[in-house]
Amino acid sequence: MAKVSSLRSYSRGAAALVTGAGSGIGRSFACELARRGGSVICADLHADRAEQTAALVEQLGGRGIPYTCDVGDQAQFTQLAEQADRLLGRPTTLVVNNAGVGVGGRIGEVSLEDWHWCVNVNLWGVIHGCHFFAPRFRDAGHGAIINTASAAGFAAAPEMTTYNVTKSAVLSLSETLSAELSGSGVHVSVLCPTIVPTNIINESRFPSERKSFAAKAMEKWAFTDSGEVARMTLDACDRNQLYVLPQWDGKLMWRFKRAAPVAYARVLGLGYRLAAG
Repeated sequence: MAKVSSLRSYSRGAAALVTGAGSGIGRSFACELARRGGSVICADLHADRAEQTAALVEQLGGRGIPYTCDVGDQAQFTQLAEQADRLLGRPTTLVVNNAGVGVGGRIGEVSLEDWHWCVNVNLWGVIHGCHFFAPRFRDAGHGAIINTASAAGFAAAPEMTTYNVTKSAVLSLSETLSAELSGSGVHVSVLCPTIVPTNIINESRFPSERKSFAAKAMEKWAFTDSGEVARMTLDACDRNQLYVLPQWDGKLMWRFKRAAPVAYARVLGLGYRLAAG
């Protein structure tokens, strides 16, 4: 692994905002930033979880600020963006747009209510973070944005349409923003993990049989924990790395689809038909 110069580091001593910080990858981001000497606004929909994460940040030697926010609500995120620098006591230098929810089911069977819920959190939450902070970082000539997408953004697994669409959009948003900010001193990384043990399945909106299957799959196939994912992502951000694929299975799918997209789609469809019986 390349050695990272502290002069180029976005993650060390950061004044950071982490959304979805109340559990899972978001909590791990906040804790890892604390280990690196940072101050962290721990934003989450649930006040008690935000407070718990902020307390962990303090225990690890950082400064934790709990904040309750629905990232998909424009008014609430506007208020958060306006208060961030004051809460941190200095200009924000790193934003981790991590809040996310899960929705599963076939197209036409997922309710439009669930579509709106998923899009509001997974996509609008990221749009809001980029909209408010990218111009601020560009004007300052320094800063970083990490967007949590998913391998689902390119893997296109059947019966995950809603989730796939939002994560694909986050991937595209990150690629576009990275190009727009090129040469400005502002870096963008997009995290695309596969299975990581988090609370997303417990709080997702899946058909009951699919929810049970997903929970078992997470228990069986989660080979990388959220702490390792957070560390790898922050290190990748410090290396100015756009794409962050922390697991071997995600890298394999990424390379297969990019090298042979038609074959990938056919194999995916065949596998789905066989699984469905």
